[in-house]
Amino acid sequence: MTQPKIGFIGLGLMGAAMVARLQDKRYELTVLGNRDRTGVEAALARGATEAANAAEVAAASDIVMLCMGTSDHVESRMLGDEGVIAGLKPGAVVIDFGTSLPGSTKMLGDKVAAAGGQMLDAPLGRTPTHGREGLLNIMGSGDKATFDKVKPVLDDLGENVFHLGPLGTGHTIKLINNFFAMTTANAMSEAFAMADKAGVPRQALYDVMSAGPLKSGMMDFVTAYAIDGNAQNLAFSIQNAGKDVGYYREMAKGLGVESIMSACADKALQTAIAEGKGDALVPEMVDFYSAKFGG
Repeated sequence: MTQPKIGFIGLGLMGAAMVARLQDKRYELTVLGNRDRTGVEAALARGATEAANAAEVAAASDIVMLCMGTSDHVESRMLGDEGVIAGLKPGAVVIDFGTSLPGSTKMLGDKVAAAGGQMLDAPLGRTPTHGREGLLNIMGSGDKATFDKVKPVLDDLGENVFHLGPLGTGHTIKLINNFFAMTTANAMSEAFAMADKAGVPRQALYDVMSAGPLKSGMMDFVTAYAIDGNAQNLAFSIQNAGKDVGYYREMAKGLGVESIMSACADKALQTAIAEGKGDALVPEMVDFYSAKFGG
């Protein structure tokens, strides 16, 4: 597939960065935003076309890309008279770059196939800065021939582009990944708060823990805030973390099992959200635990 026409729905921080990258590569784009028009206006200024609804995006596009926050958001843009599926061209490809429930992804994939298209899930790793530079990690899954057809486009967006298996595999792996990441971040946050309670310097705790096998990127992300006050190394909101852990738990139930290890992270994140901390960044969970411990 050479220079296909691309539709892009969801121009938040990551989506806008990806659209800018695609425009650098001279793709013709039709876009659809939501409340914040910053990314849309930037794309329009560089020659993109704005659609009135998702069906119009699909009708103008060979590949429809979605970068949205929740499965409900994706379904709202995919279904209905003004949804992507209603306007889909025969042979078109739909790619969900968000972190969605695998069951929802498979349901939408069946509907896309019935409409004559193919759907891929391709959740992302790394940050909007990487998205702007074409250096994302892309966890693709779905029909392999379809993936191969659009891989040149994915290669323009990602440094590491994987095909992981049937539709839904990418979202499954992303949820497992984020469960592990957010559980680790919460454990490290509590460790610093407990050190405070015991009168142990945070730096001393880090020096010992990082000298052994516990050392990890996630430990260092939390430490950057706990010691240096910099939460931006993990610019991922508590609200989004809570959503992803909740999705992981829902996925587990759909598989007929109950997750044990995610329960504590889920409780902490949901409590922080209920206390109005949802917009704070995950490393700031150190403050949440410190407050609970009377720090």
